[in-house]
Amino acid sequence: MRPSRPALDVVGRAIAANRDRLIQRWTEWVLRRLTHAPKLHRPTLERQIALLVDFMIELAGPLRRHVLEAWYGACDLFGRTAAARGLAAGEVVEEIQYLRELLIRTVSEPIATLPARQAMAAVLRLNRAMDRGISHAVVGYTDSLVEILFERQGVPVSAATADVDELATRLEQMERDLAELRLGAP
Repeated sequence: MRPSRPALDVVGRAIAANRDRLIQRWTEWVLRRLTHAPKLHRPTLERQIALLVDFMIELAGPLRRHVLEAWYGACDLFGRTAAARGLAAGEVVEEIQYLRELLIRTVSEPIATLPARQAMAAVLRLNRAMDRGISHAVVGYTDSLVEILFERQGVPVSAATADVDELATRLEQMERDLAELRLGAP
């Protein structure tokens, strides 16, 4: 079952119209629930969350095939960042699952106006993208922990040693890549 272009457009417009609210609500939720874990600075966390939301907008639009690999890379980076923040693997999954919950709430009304078959296909496509994103976040998380173990020969490393500059550089590159894809959009 493939979603129609108009159905995906409805979903993409709904996400785009609520972009700032999604970013704010997801950021607040992440910051509120994990008071025991080391945190990123709020602007860095918001930037990373904004990037993921922006990818979700594009995954519902005409660039969906072009942004898939970049979406996976952004999720991988989210998982690596979660490891640096000292989260458990389940917590990184919960954080991305919360995006799914926010998206469902955001697109439920617009999707309800579509024919059932189109609505179902659009929802399945978004869920598939979310599931794959979660898988890549977990892989990034695990890869990061393995790298730390090899680098430090099994000695735990605090989140303070995480390279914040490297995160900023990778976020900048991903933001540029997304902007370039949008400029070259069909």
